Formats: sequence, C-alpha cells, structure tokens
Amino acid sequence: MEKIYNGIWKLRWGQPEKISPLTLTKIHPSQEALDNLHCLGNPPISISDIEIKETTRGLKIELPLKEGEQIYGFGLQLHRLNHTGRKKVIRVNSDPIADTGDSHAPVPFYVSSAGYGVYVDTARYATFYCGTNLSKGASEHQKNKQKSVGTSEIELYGYQKAEGDRSMVVDIPATKGIDIYFFEGPDMKGVVQRYNLFSGGGTIPPAWGLGVWYRAYSAAQNEDVMRLAENFRNDSMPVDVFGFEPGWQTRAYSCSFLWDDNRFPNHEEMLENLFNMNYRVNLWEHVFVHPSSPMYEELIPYSGDYEVWEGLVPDFALKEAREIFAKHHLQYFIEKGVSGFKLDECDSSDFVHSNWSFPDIAQFPSGLDGEQMHNMLGVLYQSTLLEVFKKENKRTLSQVRASGALASSYPFVLYSDLYNHKVFIRGVVNSGFSGLLWSPEVRHAETAEDLIRRIETVVFSPHALLNCWRIPNPPWMQVDQDKNKRGEFFDDFERVRELCQSLFQTRMSLIPYLYASFANYKYTGVPPFRALVMDYPNDPNTYDIDDAYMMGDSMLVAPIVSGETERNVYLPEGRWWDFWTDTLYEGGQSYIFKPELGKIPVFIKDQSILPLAAPLENVKDDSIFDITVKVYGENPKDFFLFEDDGTSFNYEEGLYNWVRLSWNSDRKGGVERKGDYAGRRYQFSNWESK
Repeated sequence: MEKIYNGIWKLRWGQPEKISPLTLTKIHPSQEALDNLHCLGNPPISISDIEIKETTRGLKIELPLKEGEQIYGFGLQLHRLNHTGRKKVIRVNSDPIADTGDSHAPVPFYVSSAGYGVYVDTARYATFYCGTNLSKGASEHQKNKQKSVGTSEIELYGYQKAEGDRSMVVDIPATKGIDIYFFEGPDMKGVVQRYNLFSGGGTIPPAWGLGVWYRAYSAAQNEDVMRLAENFRNDSMPVDVFGFEPGWQTRAYSCSFLWDDNRFPNHEEMLENLFNMNYRVNLWEHVFVHPSSPMYEELIPYSGDYEVWEGLVPDFALKEAREIFAKHHLQYFIEKGVSGFKLDECDSSDFVHSNWSFPDIAQFPSGLDGEQMHNMLGVLYQSTLLEVFKKENKRTLSQVRASGALASSYPFVLYSDLYNHKVFIRGVVNSGFSGLLWSPEVRHAETAEDLIRRIETVVFSPHALLNCWRIPNPPWMQVDQDKNKRGEFFDDFERVRELCQSLFQTRMSLIPYLYASFANYKYTGVPPFRALVMDYPNDPNTYDIDDAYMMGDSMLVAPIVSGETERNVYLPEGRWWDFWTDTLYEGGQSYIFKPELGKIPVFIKDQSILPLAAPLENVKDDSIFDITVKVYGENPKDFFLFEDDGTSFNYEEGLYNWVRLSWNSDRKGGVERKGDYAGRRYQFSNWESK
C-alpha cells in the first residue's frame, strides 16, 4: 500500500494489464488542491483486510464492508442510487434496461457512507458484488433459526436486507494483476473531491454553454434552420446554442463528416448568419467513418478489424488516429466557427433491433480488444476532440453518449435516447459520485404539461437542452409529432410558449451562480450537481433520495413529473427558503408541496448569498451580467463568483478573478475582486435581504 497523494493510496497486486483507464487517460492530478484537503493520513482499508486471488477467470478481489455501510457510485447508474446489496457489471451499453450496472458511463469506482472510496483501474467488464454474498460457513449460526413459509415472492425467495459485516467482491476477467486506489474522506464529499482532483479537477464550461440549447429537426434544411433561428430572436426566446442533427452530413450512419450541399448549399453563409445572430453551433456525429469521408483512407491502418455501419472504427489509443481525426475537425469545422460536437452512439448496444458496434473479440492496432475499447471509446473520443479545442485556446461544451473513469475534466455532458423522466432525474443525482455530467434533456413529451415538467428539470440541471430532432416546429407549439409536422398547433400555444420562455429566463439568471459552481468543481473537486446524501451523510433520511439533489452549495432542487400535482420533499437539517416565494421552512423533516406549473420545488439554504442575473437572450463574448444579490439569513457565508473571459483557457494561466460577495452586520453588501483578469463580467445593481 503506497501513498501517492494526500489522502490517496495505491495497491498493486501482480502484473496489471498495460491498458487501463489510467494509462490511456491523460490526467494531471491537482496536487496543490489535494494537499489542501484535510485527511487523517491513514489508508481507509488495511491491507490485511484485503484478499486478492488469481482465478481461472482472472482476478477475485475481496474488500471489507462493515454493517451499515451504504454504497454509491459506479458511474452513471440510471436505475438505482444506493447500490448496497446489489450486483453491478461495469459494462458500457446504450440501453441499460435493468439495474445490472450496464450504463452509458460505467465507472469502477464506488463511494462508501463510511467515508472512503475505491477505484479499480481496469477497462474490463468488472463485476462488483456489493455485499450480496457471504463466504461459506458465515451463516452457520442461523441453523436453529425458525422461518415461516410465506405466500409472496419476497417471502418465498427469502430476500433479506444485508445485515452484519459483509464483503465487496470484485470479479475482473482476463487479467493477472491490478492497481487499486483508495481515497480517504473523511466524508463522502471529501472522497469525491479527492477522486475528481486526482482526475485533474472538474471542468469549467464556456459561459455560453450554460445557456439554453436547441437541437433542430433532423430533416431540416437551410431555410428551416434560419426560420427557427430568426423566430427565436423575434420572440425574445433565450437560446445560446443551435444544434444540427444527422441530416447535415452527406452520410450519417456511418459518417462522411462532410456538409450536404443539397440541403445546405451555402452552409458557410448560413453559419455566418447564425454567428451574426449570436448563436453557437454544435454538430451531431458519431465515430464510425464512412468510405466517402476524406479521412477514410488514412485511417484504415489505424482502425479496428471490424466495421460498424459500413464504417471504420478509429483506434483513438493511437496518436496517428487521433491526429487524422483531429485535423479534419479543425480544418472543416472548428476553424469555421463550430463550437462543439454531439458524439453519438459511441456506447454500443446489445438490446435493440439496430444492434451496433464491434464485437468484444475485435482487435485494435494499439493492442486493445473489443471489450476494453467498448469501455474506453467514449473517453478516448472526448479527449481526441478536446485536444483540438485546447490547441486553439477555445473552450467547448459538447455532448457525448459514453464516458467512463477519470473523466471529470472533460467538458462533455452525457445524454441518452431513453425517455423516462424519473430515470433522467435519477441520472442527475447519481452522476455527481463519479465525476460525470448528465443532461435530463427534453427529447420527448406526451402533453404540454409533460413538456413543461421536463423543462422545469432541465433548466435546473448541468445542461439546459431541448432536443427537437423529431419535430420541425418548437415543442411549445405542439408536442405531437404528426400534428407538429402538419402545422396543427396547441389552441393555447402562446401560454405554453410564455411558460417555456419564463423557465429559460430563470436558467439565464442562474448562469453566474452555475459558473461559480463549475469553477469550484475545477479547483476543489466538489461536483456542481450531487445527491443530498453527499452533503448530509449522517442523515439516514437522505440515503435513498434519488429524486432531489443539490445544485451548487446553496440550492436544493426537487423536480416533479407529469401527472403529479404535488410531491413530498425532505429538507435536511437547517433552514430553507423557497426560491419562488421566500417562505422559510425548518429542515430535518418532510413537506408536501403543490407548486404551480412552471415552478418546481427549489430551496435556498439559510445563511446563503445567491447572485441572480438579469436574464440575457444569449451570452456574447463581451456580455456583462447585471446582478441582483439575494441574501438569506442574518449572517450568510461569503459567495465567490468566478470571473474571466468565459471562452478561452487563459484561466489556466491565472487570468481570472474571484469576486467576493459579503454581507456585514450593518446589513450592507460588499464586493471585492482579487485576481489578474483585467475585464469585468459582472455589475451589481441591487441587494435584497430576507
């Protein structure tokens, strides 16, 4: 057991595989920030309590689980928050249809309520048994225990909660050695901070990336795009990013990575018009390269031995493949002003009719096999394109369908082709344990109410995105696909549009607060969106709350799904202010709330300072946010806004300010700037105290 950073320990057993997330991911641990975190300085698990054995399958690892420990993490788990007593397979898959561990972003990292974390550095389909099994003989004391025969399935199958001391058993196939990393706390938030800082810290998106995104109809042509773009501006509908779906390319499955001149005959002129209206542009693509692509011939020697959708699968573990792919994107897109990409379908699929991706037995020139590449493709894809933006000194916020371990520094937000709203909310809650960002994007709605409920969630999420790829007209006009295409709109579409506009404006008002939360993510490792149990680990009432979450340090968000007019919200210890009404509530108890449509339950922690901006229609490079500072409580903690140019990586060279907002005993507000950024992005027009 070797201490490698403050609070981080490494155990090597045998000879690990040369290929692993740590060897393939270019991380730069934030050592100074790690040194600033408090810890006891002892390994959270004693080496004498760890058992590792080589088996005919690979490796078996057994780690202790004490009675009462609750287990969280394992990446983007959409079907469960608390994994205690469950089996999780770390396998990437686009359709996680059950609580098996399959995920768009599985991560072999778990966090215990006992205040430690464990990361197993493997790209294999590792299986974690979270206290599900006892070793032979452990139940001998039960031999005289009487058991009645029941009539329900639970009684018949003898299901019982995991009681007493158990074990975390890890099964890793096809390997003869492993590196295991242990993260001290002292609490769960401290564990996650340490893991994120080990991964290089969180990401700071460009300021415009925190605005509202709209992805257009997949069959849209030049004139359709411009009609939408102009209408948004004419209606004062806040939209920052305009996304193009597959139809922009000459070939999409697999991809040509070339504009379709028939549908977009003057695409550069169209892009220039969008830029002049202050839109950023995001382009859909996936990794599979069609023979008609200019990259195809060059990539042949640097691709896997199986095609997908008649296209090559580049081996991004190789420098040559990354450079070819990056060069094309730079020349054809980024130099033309494109701000980011939607990296679709890099997550493979086993469970749908259009089964895609390469087999696990595939081989790649770098030495990766198909199993390893499945689990690593999303991360390698992100890093390949991020390198281009870094070299151009342009920040991006982009989308991706697959990610994995050690990815907290990547400015990519996960999304899914699934549609269940409750599942999407759970994704926001869970993603914070593993250095991931998740969008509960609005891509489907049954009714106008359903649309508003989904938008309510997405504006209080990492990525405020409406994916309207199935409909030519905005969803506030009509959510039914066939009627939307025929131009048959809601009778009250103006009311629906006003509700959407109001929610978008709420999102725009939160950008300075969110931007500061992401900067905190970068420099301290605290995820901007996280489960309540991470902030309140000693409160058993938070252990299983998977439908409410913290947004930054001060806001608690509790979304509502369509068909529900009320919901129960548990407010942890302390006092909480209703974001909409300023009503004060005592924590440590639950309440029933019946908010009107367009205003989900959102609460501000007492003794907080909340900066709210006058809503902009879009974030320009030179935008200045006009801030109203809201003060909650008599002695609030200082709040620190992050101030820089909002678009470049110059902050990595120290060109940024921390803007300290304070409230003194004379009930007066103070603003203090410290840093080397010469510009000003914030002005303060009003202070309001509660």
